[in-house]
Amino acid sequence: MVVDTRNSVFFTVFFSVVYYLITRWREKVRNSTPVQVVTVSELAAVITFVGSCIYLILYFGTTLVLHTHFPDDEEVEETLNRDANGSKFDVLLPHVEKKDVVTLPTEKTVITDDDEVVIQEVVSGKTPSYLLESKLGDCKRAVFIRRVALERITGKLLDGLPVEGFDYGSILGQCCEMPVGYVQIPVGIAGPMLLDGKEVFVPMATTEGCLVASTNRGCKAIYVSGGVASVLLKDGMTRAPVVRFGTAKRAAELKFFLEEPLNFQNLSSVFNR
Repeated sequence: MVVDTRNSVFFTVFFSVVYYLITRWREKVRNSTPVQVVTVSELAAVITFVGSCIYLILYFGTTLVLHTHFPDDEEVEETLNRDANGSKFDVLLPHVEKKDVVTLPTEKTVITDDDEVVIQEVVSGKTPSYLLESKLGDCKRAVFIRRVALERITGKLLDGLPVEGFDYGSILGQCCEMPVGYVQIPVGIAGPMLLDGKEVFVPMATTEGCLVASTNRGCKAIYVSGGVASVLLKDGMTRAPVVRFGTAKRAAELKFFLEEPLNFQNLSSVFNR
């Protein structure tokens, strides 16, 4: 009876402290207060939380050990002396019939004869890797063949790079030429942001810490300020040459030189050849 009362007290304290800490954390996020700034009450709540966790872990761990059944010598001997029709591990492990056992293939991927021909052409250099999509007309097959060819050329396996579950046709001619797989990136959500009179949420794929949180605070500031209106003036992409000099003075001299229209035209024609 004493143990049950004590457990009830610790459970109540545990969930109360968790609720208090979550509430304080939400208030800090909304008010843009640094999480590492801790008050005396919050510090006491953290210490209480840690103590409650230690007690609950010790209690449940002890209970698990006390209630775990270990077979004695007689049970083990009885198990080993079972007839030939029964498994000697039937008492210790779940029973598995022979028909339920699945034999895994020795190779993870089956390479057809047609694929092997194309792989050999890529390895030998007869077929450029960047032409596989247009030659085969199948983006997924092109990725597979390019991947296998790369493994053979480099002698390195790409097992750690995912390849299945991605629509490679969607990036053909758009981005990332000659793909051999894809990388998983965490996706966070920022918002809502009031844009053109509509509430929008902004998904952000990033591994940079605090980026989504900062964007989310910006969305909140925009929302409470009445929102924003967007106007698309021009959609395009540009590129320009980069010239490196040994000193800032030489770079400034080039700037003054290019401010003359004739000099800029002459230099532009040389870079655009």
